[in-house]
Amino acid sequence: MTQVLPRRAFWWIEPLFALAILAGGIRTILFIKNYGYFPQPFFYDSSDTWMDWFNTAFWAHDPGAYDSWGTVYPPISFVFLKYTTLSYCYNGSGTILGQQARSCDWLGLFMLNAWLVLNAVLIALTFRKSDKSTALYRWYALAFGFPMINGWERGNLILVCFTAFMLAHGPLLKSARLRWLFAAISFNFKVYLISSISAYLLRRRWRYFEGAMILSVVVYVVTWAIYGHGSPLEVYNNLRDVAEGGQANQLLDVWSATTYQSVYSLLTGPGWPMIAIIGSQKVELATTFITVSTRATQIAILFAALATWLRPEVISNYRIVNLITCLALVTAETGAYSQTMLIFMTFFERWEGIGRRWALVGCYVLCIPYDIYIDPLATALRPGLLNGPPVLYEFWITAGPFIRPGIILSIAFALSCVTIRTVWLDIRLQGWKDRKRARFDLPIMLGGGRAPKAAEIETMAQ
Repeated sequence: MTQVLPRRAFWWIEPLFALAILAGGIRTILFIKNYGYFPQPFFYDSSDTWMDWFNTAFWAHDPGAYDSWGTVYPPISFVFLKYTTLSYCYNGSGTILGQQARSCDWLGLFMLNAWLVLNAVLIALTFRKSDKSTALYRWYALAFGFPMINGWERGNLILVCFTAFMLAHGPLLKSARLRWLFAAISFNFKVYLISSISAYLLRRRWRYFEGAMILSVVVYVVTWAIYGHGSPLEVYNNLRDVAEGGQANQLLDVWSATTYQSVYSLLTGPGWPMIAIIGSQKVELATTFITVSTRATQIAILFAALATWLRPEVISNYRIVNLITCLALVTAETGAYSQTMLIFMTFFERWEGIGRRWALVGCYVLCIPYDIYIDPLATALRPGLLNGPPVLYEFWITAGPFIRPGIILSIAFALSCVTIRTVWLDIRLQGWKDRKRARFDLPIMLGGGRAPKAAEIETMAQ
């Protein structure tokens, strides 16, 4: 058989990035020790650490999540936290109670930290099964890099959602029905992950899509019945209210934004006179760049989706799931921790070709827990980490909000181009034949009598 998998080059790059992520983590720990709060790009209010977990847990034990709090979370979030936290620690009201619960709810704190460890173990098993030569570096980058630790620092349920996402789309589970179930669970935790399920339509995997969507409805109805609140109408009304008042909230995401929406709001918002500060010409140039780069990436993903529909047998599951998930991530601001899905799926790529190498390097850069400080913005006396003694907090203008969304866009664009080129090569070699006939012809081209894998077809595109 003809050799189709070239020898892996540049072996030293991934270990070097893993060391950079390790150095960034050590620097973060030393910064916390010396200054009493998380450095940027972590969340700007260290006294609010883990609050996504404990504030949500309060409403898991209170019926007012949808009418008083106005949440957009489906009921599964509250059902999960209701049975993984101690109810007697939530007998007050509001956010202050959530802060007090951190010192009372030992079960909730244990589950939060245990879930980080569980994800680290599953990531190690997944990457070891995929490629042992790169498993160590990619495991450390994803399990302990900035996006995952940001999710842990926020206490966001992305930790639980990511577990389900990993089991649904990774190689650990062989049972199709279990994969459907975990896809349904991930969709219920984070609604935008319906995109990851929809991706299977492009590869003509009808049963996966149908099974996952049916189980999504089942999971929703069961958790709605258990919690007693969270009807589709309640969720829809709250989503509409958030969308109508979303511009002001986007400004809070600028520290660790994954899209340019926050920067765009700063440039064009009426309360932020950026034109007077940097000039109208620079504002116009920046807004044009943001619009063009975002639209170009979205269009590239759509063309890659069309290409996959034309030749589903030459594009792998992880590639198209990644791209369609990216379409959701580059369209709406979902938080820095949502990058875990993008990085997880990209880390299945091989170190071959310009596009895939660019995407892998971009993911490693996103995992480095460090930001480039440009100019001091303000200084304020704020509560320390976990309601510790007050500390003098320095806010900085950093490069992250301007660079990080661009990296994410470039990753999606690069993988879209690789996908389109792979399909173009297949069509050029096969012609517009029926796919069933093409499957018999391709093994002859590869020098063997078996059906080729998608990875081998992609290698021919290099």
